[in-house]
Amino acid sequence: MTAHAASVTRTDALAILDPDQTDLLRELDGVFAGWGRTAGAREILPPPVYPVEDLAKFDVYTNFPHLALVAAPLELAGGPAEPSDGRFAPDGLREARLGLPHATCFGAYLFYEDVELDQDTLVTLVNRCFRNEDHYVPLRRLASFQMREIVALGSYDHTQRLLAEFTERIIAFGAALGVALERVAASDPFFENDGARALLSRLSPVKYEFQAGDLAIASVNTHRNFFGERCRIRLAGEDGYAYTSCVAFGLERWLAVLLDAHGSAPQALAAVRDAATRLP
Repeated sequence: MTAHAASVTRTDALAILDPDQTDLLRELDGVFAGWGRTAGAREILPPPVYPVEDLAKFDVYTNFPHLALVAAPLELAGGPAEPSDGRFAPDGLREARLGLPHATCFGAYLFYEDVELDQDTLVTLVNRCFRNEDHYVPLRRLASFQMREIVALGSYDHTQRLLAEFTERIIAFGAALGVALERVAASDPFFENDGARALLSRLSPVKYEFQAGDLAIASVNTHRNFFGERCRIRLAGEDGYAYTSCVAFGLERWLAVLLDAHGSAPQALAAVRDAATRLP
């Protein structure tokens, strides 16, 4: 971790969910994945880590260096490696060639790398995400958490239809659960070091978060052709690179908000099931 990182303990940065909490998280993920399938998305299953060179294509280590975590094998030339004071020293590690992603959608763009899409495409995927934060809050701000995403690839209109549809779904779902959500424009660091895209981002926000109080539990994001260009994804019959957008749900954050709203995981689970059946 970098020098600014908070101490990682299992009680704040890393959560082991109990059986009731696990049932609730799985139910939530099933609802969000079901929305994706209803919209026409097929599911893909990404790995929890990627080669550093793949994540570097997305400027992860330029735009998000403070969040980045990497993995390295132990240096065994001097014999068995042993941690000291809860950590391995830098000289006990070999080259770090694997990166831990801080967002789920990277897997979708890498899956379609160098592909010409026959038509506008939707996929859904869930993955472990990892963030080197300066502080942690149980369930609300974790070093490792799960994020479900629905990703659109293809024409610009296709990517915007996804965001419009899911904006309505997210707000309606929150209301049905008794959770007031505020849609808030947010900055997207993917564009901070790209002059043209950064200007467009300032003129027209590319990211909206849905906040319960001060906690963002979902977002809708338009990337224009940033990821299409970086992964050379094209749409048949169209010039240039494919556009992309995504809808993201932080599952543990939803869990935290629903536990606050309903008092217990079983009560929150009943509310989720009721809300899911009442919404179109």
